[in-house]
Amino acid sequence: MSAGKPRIGILGAAGYVGGELARLLVGRTDLEVVFVSSESHAGLPIGRVNPGLRHAATGRNWVLAPLTEMPEVDVALACLPSGTLPERLSFVQQRGRLVVNLAGDYRLSDPEQLARHYPSSLTHRCTRAVVGIPEFVKELPREGLVNLPGCTAVAAFYAIYPLFKHALVHRWVVVDAKTGASGGGKDTREQPAERAHNVRAFKLHGHRHEPEIAELISHETGVTPELQFSVISLDLPRGIFLTAYARLVDGRSMLDVRKAFFNAYKDTHFVKYLPPGNGADAMPMLKTVLGTNFAEVGAAVDGNRVAVVACIDNLVKGAAGQAVQVTNRFLGIDETTGLTRLGVWP
Repeated sequence: MSAGKPRIGILGAAGYVGGELARLLVGRTDLEVVFVSSESHAGLPIGRVNPGLRHAATGRNWVLAPLTEMPEVDVALACLPSGTLPERLSFVQQRGRLVVNLAGDYRLSDPEQLARHYPSSLTHRCTRAVVGIPEFVKELPREGLVNLPGCTAVAAFYAIYPLFKHALVHRWVVVDAKTGASGGGKDTREQPAERAHNVRAFKLHGHRHEPEIAELISHETGVTPELQFSVISLDLPRGIFLTAYARLVDGRSMLDVRKAFFNAYKDTHFVKYLPPGNGADAMPMLKTVLGTNFAEVGAAVDGNRVAVVACIDNLVKGAAGQAVQVTNRFLGIDETTGLTRLGVWP
């Protein structure tokens, strides 16, 4: 590897997450994107495929190429469809010091769940995979694979982690995630005419992010929650509005909940706990996080019932923003670099 700027590759750059990574990295002068891949759009400038980049000079100069043309890079950001990277992992790791995978492969440790949701991960195993949310991955490997959780799993983790970390609630918890259309990727089979002006139940049981949430919470708290996890489709391009409902154990109060959330996120830059207040703007909302790497969480207690709201942009904090956080840390750059954009209001 050269002694110049760190070299970055975006694998699967024509998709929504790959395009978001390009948007976050396009103005960076402290690193260099040297490779953007796409099999179906090879030979086209990325600005042609992702119109949001067409006014950037690099949007014209970054030409998409097949994965087989990947050069050596310091960090390979993989946004390939789930099941694609495992078959090519050996090739990619020969060319990238660190591979950051944003697809589902290698997120789960249970072979039964892997067989159900990510069977390619069983056929092509990886023994050096680190799985976790950037705020809670204490040490990154010097090489190998970092696998980031899915977008609704991230939002759910932020919502319920403090409750289980401080033993405030019973194990049974209901998590309802309402998500925008981009969460299904460009190949989603939902037709705009059916989604527009509509709210639909996408998956009430068995969503593949459910075991991810349970594993993440178990790993960080030692408690495995019993989840009722459902995903609802919203008529929005992007964003996740998630609500979680649980019951406090005896002797716990709103003050305990406030302390738990404050302590959980007081040292994080991007996860913002909003304490209870008056008015519609007091709780988390989508408008203030869309396009940003910020997550908002807030909780309300009535008796022994606790309701938590968490909001993120699924393409940024739920995917590309996480990957940039990891990349920054791996390269010894301030974790917030390139990620401090604020939301647009109103």
